[in-house]
Amino acid sequence: MLQLTTPAPDLPRSGSGRPTREQAQARVAELLDAALAHFLDKGYELATIEAIAASVNMTKRTVYVKFADKSALFIAAVSRAIERVMVPDASLAAIDRSDLEASLVAVAKLRLRHLMTDEGLMLQRIINTESYRFPQIMTESFERGAGPIIDFVAQQLLQHSPPHSAAHNRSDLAASAFMSMVIGGPVRMLVTGMPLSASEIDDRIAFSVRLFVEGAGAA
Repeated sequence: MLQLTTPAPDLPRSGSGRPTREQAQARVAELLDAALAHFLDKGYELATIEAIAASVNMTKRTVYVKFADKSALFIAAVSRAIERVMVPDASLAAIDRSDLEASLVAVAKLRLRHLMTDEGLMLQRIINTESYRFPQIMTESFERGAGPIIDFVAQQLLQHSPPHSAAHNRSDLAASAFMSMVIGGPVRMLVTGMPLSASEIDDRIAFSVRLFVEGAGAA
């Protein structure tokens, strides 16, 4: 099973012997990471609270104090993973370029760098297999993950593309097409286990962005 994190270190305890807030938060984080890996390994149906709790030396009763049932634990684990792989707003602002093509290459590389981690790929696999059962995880993944990237690309297109171009007139649709064309392809290949080196990914991004910019009439 893929291990996302090492066990939380022992933190100083309060004088009463009760866990500190930091310890409690670290234990919940450890539980959610273990749950995400377990759900991917076993699938939602075969995953059990007992096995997840045992993997982090926690009792089933303790898990139920935090989460009402298996579905609540699953949604919390996925939500935590979504938050950890989303691109921060500050990072998007930092890559704003005066040249459209350079901006699009930069944002594609940034998004893929966040998704290409073990946790990012695990998250994509879980969303692909379980979103029919939990449609809210697909919604959250889009709103917190892809949504900000699409908004950034749309703003870049409005700023840099000619007023008469398709990219300018329908910047929202053009930005969505960018996600599918430039980012979606490499992600699908990586999620299905097809290896891509860093240089291969960079080459694909550069070619796809050039093709997108020319096709959108913004070259």
